[in-house]
Amino acid sequence: MKNVRRKMTLAALASAATWALPQGALAQAKPATKAADSKEDIIFGGSIPLTGVFAFAGIAIDQGIKDYLTILNEGGGIKGRKVRYIPEDTGYKVDQSMAAFKKITGQNKVSLYYADSTGFVKTVNPELERAQSILMTGASFAKEISDAQKYPLQFMVGPNYAEMVGILLRYIAKTKPGAKIALVYSDTEFGRDPVDAARADSKALGLNLALEIVTPPGSVDVSAEVIKLRRTDPDFTIFHGYVSAPIPEFINQSKALNLKTQFMGTFWSMDNTTVMRMGTNVDGFLGVMPYRYYYDTEGKSPMLERIRKMRPEYQTTGYIQGFLSTMLLTEAARRTLEAGNELNGKNMKTALSSIRNFDTGGLIGVPLSIKGNSIPIGRIYKADFKAQKMVAVSDWINLQ
Repeated sequence: MKNVRRKMTLAALASAATWALPQGALAQAKPATKAADSKEDIIFGGSIPLTGVFAFAGIAIDQGIKDYLTILNEGGGIKGRKVRYIPEDTGYKVDQSMAAFKKITGQNKVSLYYADSTGFVKTVNPELERAQSILMTGASFAKEISDAQKYPLQFMVGPNYAEMVGILLRYIAKTKPGAKIALVYSDTEFGRDPVDAARADSKALGLNLALEIVTPPGSVDVSAEVIKLRRTDPDFTIFHGYVSAPIPEFINQSKALNLKTQFMGTFWSMDNTTVMRMGTNVDGFLGVMPYRYYYDTEGKSPMLERIRKMRPEYQTTGYIQGFLSTMLLTEAARRTLEAGNELNGKNMKTALSSIRNFDTGGLIGVPLSIKGNSIPIGRIYKADFKAQKMVAVSDWINLQ
């Protein structure tokens, strides 16, 4: 029955029709409880940074959430129930995120929620556990959130930061066994997150983590740090904890000194527009991406095709992250209601954890299974500056 349901769902994806199961299939499902039979809207709340330093991503995430819900609701919603999205701007500030959460949940019976930051995720976690009514995901890929015992009602739509670096290291180990590595990270919680794991993974993979460089985030003088790179002469240099600056400065100064190191990045520095704005020296820049890019036409990708029809202009990786987050949150709600269970946090997390070999309609290039709080799948892409595109240079790497 599960395989039949999955095939029906994928067929609906391909035709951009309803995700609801045919009546014959529904008749074979477990009889619904009174709560599951309710036709009231399912509320999806969001602490979204529509202004502030993270607005470039927040606006895209918000649009991705809205677009997926448009597709879902036009197809009949979830068992006939519409999903209603209620976002509040946070300015990417934890106190404003908490205020938004309390406002939205105080005025509505919220089941699903999108969180804007690691700080907010940590702060709101006790509230989630007390309420036991909400399933949450968001923009954070912090390694700590992978602890399902500590964060039982949350999950990440992709690999955590340590797993992102781990995917890069596995690509390096396969490409150049025994390679010499430099790790450059920001002096922030975000930047420091994968460092311990990078040390352990490098050792386990037979790689030489020869240099670690820590800088403030943003535009800073990196001339002294580039001299350290020159002295170490690493085969690969991994950046983490930045969006853009000071990555272009590192690259430009290193090129001027004829360094041959191969530069690499993680998710938040890997949007196509972000990379190409770094200039001509970024050609060949590598990085890990958990999703396909908007313009990727490789293989079957009915959801990307639907997105391109809805939005003919390029959509950022933040948009794809928001879109896929909404797909998985609502899939958990769907499975909960189809099982005849109450729509609460525990039941939805159990339903989420039942996902096996799930086809995202091509947003991720391989079927995914959710076994914990992260989805440790990614692919290595390379910047082709002339084509102004990130081009895949590896198969999908699954750490599971």
